[in-house]
Amino acid sequence: MPSYDVHQHIWPQPVVDVLRRRMQPPRLERDLLELEEGSFPVDLAEHELDARLALLDRDGIDVAVVSFPPTLGWERHPELADAYHAGVLDLAAASGGRLLPLACGTCLEGFAGACVSAQAATGDLGTLPDELGRAGQVLFVHPGPPEAAHASAPTWWAAVASYTAQMQAAYLAWIADGAERHPSLHVVFAILAGGAPIQLERLRSRGVEPKTVLHPNVHLEIASYGRRALELSLDTCGAGQLLYGSDIPVIDSRPTSKALSELGEEVRRTILTENPTRLFA
Repeated sequence: MPSYDVHQHIWPQPVVDVLRRRMQPPRLERDLLELEEGSFPVDLAEHELDARLALLDRDGIDVAVVSFPPTLGWERHPELADAYHAGVLDLAAASGGRLLPLACGTCLEGFAGACVSAQAATGDLGTLPDELGRAGQVLFVHPGPPEAAHASAPTWWAAVASYTAQMQAAYLAWIADGAERHPSLHVVFAILAGGAPIQLERLRSRGVEPKTVLHPNVHLEIASYGRRALELSLDTCGAGQLLYGSDIPVIDSRPTSKALSELGEEVRRTILTENPTRLFA
């Protein structure tokens, strides 16, 4: 069975072209990505196919599930989603099956599923869950644009405070209602749903038994987390609901990959190969 990284991002050339043409955030100005919350350096070479395949080889990964992150605001700027859809299938075809794309908030033929922001998942997704379920595709929930930070917020504030809060809210909304209404839909929550496993005891203290935390179709992706968080998650829900993800090219994949390897070959095989094969093969 192939090994999978279920959380990577890639910008096809049409996305880069649109970002360069835009006069307001989100936009690209030389090598800076300008968002409403600030400017961030980017290396466009990291989005080239050869470079991405080389990273997969370095990490011993066969297939990367790729998406266009909602943090870039495509839910408010649909021309960005259109550009991604226009280019990513060509990249996937050229990759020889090693890139498996997710669509932006919609169910489309040729894609493995849909990526939506945590804000969207917390609200009403309309008919999307039913459409994905009928198509045998996956719903991937990812942080969206952060809330406005306080004046003295450090540069890491959005990633550590806002993104995790968004993901916890989306996860709790799903186990409170969505999983029961859409029991056959596989849903993947990025970044351990913002560390949701640690909140389940608190949920129980409010008289709520989170039965759907063990729902076989609710999955937690582990990008950015290390051994302590992984051990807690394993103790909470077992290896059967965890999926390996890296968040390439946003962060370095190697710390999480190393932590996963330290948990033993059986756990590593379950999270890296067996679980994602059930979803994406």
